[in-house]
Amino acid sequence: MTQNLGIILLTVITISWSCTTKENTIAIQDSDIFHKSVKAVTDIIVHDIFSPPVASRIYAYSSIAAYEAGRWQDSTSLSLAGQLHELNPLPQPNKELKYCFPCAATLAFLKVGKALTFSEDSIQINIDAVKKHYRSLGINSSVLQNSENFADENVAHVLEWAAKDNYKQTRSFPKYSLEKDPSTWKPTPPGYMDGIEPSWNKIRTFVIDSAQIFAPPPPTPYNIMDKNSQFYKEVLEVYQTVKNISQEQEAIANFWDCNPYKLNITGHVMHAVKKITPGGHWINIVQVASQKANADFVKSLQSYALVSLCLADGFISCWDEKYRSKYVRPETVINEFIDQQWLPILQTPPFPEYTSGHSVISNAAAVAMTKLYGDNFSFVDSTEIEFGLAARSFNSFYHAADEAAISRLYGGIHFKPAIENGSTQGKKIGEYIVDKIKFE
Repeated sequence: MTQNLGIILLTVITISWSCTTKENTIAIQDSDIFHKSVKAVTDIIVHDIFSPPVASRIYAYSSIAAYEAGRWQDSTSLSLAGQLHELNPLPQPNKELKYCFPCAATLAFLKVGKALTFSEDSIQINIDAVKKHYRSLGINSSVLQNSENFADENVAHVLEWAAKDNYKQTRSFPKYSLEKDPSTWKPTPPGYMDGIEPSWNKIRTFVIDSAQIFAPPPPTPYNIMDKNSQFYKEVLEVYQTVKNISQEQEAIANFWDCNPYKLNITGHVMHAVKKITPGGHWINIVQVASQKANADFVKSLQSYALVSLCLADGFISCWDEKYRSKYVRPETVINEFIDQQWLPILQTPPFPEYTSGHSVISNAAAVAMTKLYGDNFSFVDSTEIEFGLAARSFNSFYHAADEAAISRLYGGIHFKPAIENGSTQGKKIGEYIVDKIKFE
């Protein structure tokens, strides 16, 4: 990870800005190169195998830096400073200089992504490609240099803010400790990995007041010995769903798997299959929707920023509940008490069951996307094609979120309450954020 990026960044400029000029507005390709740059960071997140919560943090800071560097393309756009926790006023353009704000925004996204990931050289290739792209459009070299300088100023500001969110401190916090209580989470096969990010609720939230503000009701009381108990019924529902899975249900489960930890075992050899995170899947939906809607550059920036905020706060809220309830996974209970040979359709992720992360973040993102593009926005989600799965069509963002949520039951990795209560939790987070954040 980049340790000295801040050293080479330029001093923050805080003087006022006048109206834009012709050289501040570039052709329609600008949105396309930005979308490609976002995808480049997604590819790095997949390659570096970042966990879903950590990936959401990368998207959030990168998208915020991009928005703040590019929002000047539209003089009516408001800063997120003062709207996000502890984000102070950001650098403003120098009124004596001219800029290409789409270039600045794209570089800002990539440079924050470079600072927060491991594969720095790969992102640098994309940074160089962006600069080459804008030079090929005939933009004056001094304008491009001004734009990169402005991007660097915003990057430095955002990274300084990010450094105070408690992420670094949580790297040394204690790991999850196993408990004897049979209702609590235990590592699951094949990797039996430790619980991921048990202290994620200590990360500073972006918009919501705290990790606990939208805490769901507790999960169903554990009672596997009573076949008439609600818990036993929920266990049996997962068991029977997988035993009687239809082709369509299995396709839905696999489409929304989004498990960056998936392990394959051949003999004594274990290797990981790198896949997109749940947040990355929704970031790709932002691209699909904004391109279909012919969103202008600033609205595209707003879309990534708003959805990223929902994803980031959604994961903080969800992980707060996961490590409060520490609820056992279906696989553990079914193998011990019902069927030793039973396997879920999907590989069980390495963290507690309640609530469902997919249900939380998908519904939070759906609220944001519906706010931006409307309730009956149909689209074809091609996210998983590169992972060997067919595209799926949706009538709305809520349609996609509902399918993402129920996929966890079909996959055999969540009980129904984690899905239903997680969906409600996510909607509350999304509604809170879209009510609080103002772009104009």
